[in-house]
Amino acid sequence: MQPFTTLTSTPAPLKVINVDTDMIIPKQYLKTIKRTGLGTALFSEMRYKDDGSENPDFVLNQPAYRKSEILVAGDNFGCGSSREHAPWALLDFGIRCVISTSFADIFYNNCFKNGILPIVVSQEDLDKLFDDADRGSNATLTIDLQNQSIKGPDGGTVNFEIDPFRKHCLLNGLDDIGLTMEKATKIDAYEEKLKGRAWA
Repeated sequence: MQPFTTLTSTPAPLKVINVDTDMIIPKQYLKTIKRTGLGTALFSEMRYKDDGSENPDFVLNQPAYRKSEILVAGDNFGCGSSREHAPWALLDFGIRCVISTSFADIFYNNCFKNGILPIVVSQEDLDKLFDDADRGSNATLTIDLQNQSIKGPDGGTVNFEIDPFRKHCLLNGLDDIGLTMEKATKIDAYEEKLKGRAWA
């Protein structure tokens, strides 16, 4: 998993509350178990018209936000079903950080497991970040995970809280497999010890 340390990007404003996982990645794309290739389907029902052409009104289709790596979103982001394809689609599109006032628990946990940083802020701070995001390519945000801060284009800073263990995992690019592999020496020693036991 790619480590998350600092990230500077034009933030994309998605001023929608209760964005559920079916909106993030509709059910017809759940047949794959691959983590790649889902970026084109991200928010597909909002991004594309019925004829398959792009909806120019959707934020990620607008020139300033096509390469956004930060999404500023409304309350209760990632609600609905527990599909892990939702963070896969965000990551495959290029989104590494989502900022909102609250997240659904399962989606929130899945983000950390896939190298995405979900940040919870107050409504007041979210409103400021929406203002920054509305400025398009004239504004960028810098996310500093080590210092737990979001620096705005005018030098203002928003601080955020994060569980120390999750912070450690993101900073070091450790998913569940990576965490297990950190114990590889102890695992190998234990298995070697078992070889001397006839019943093992």
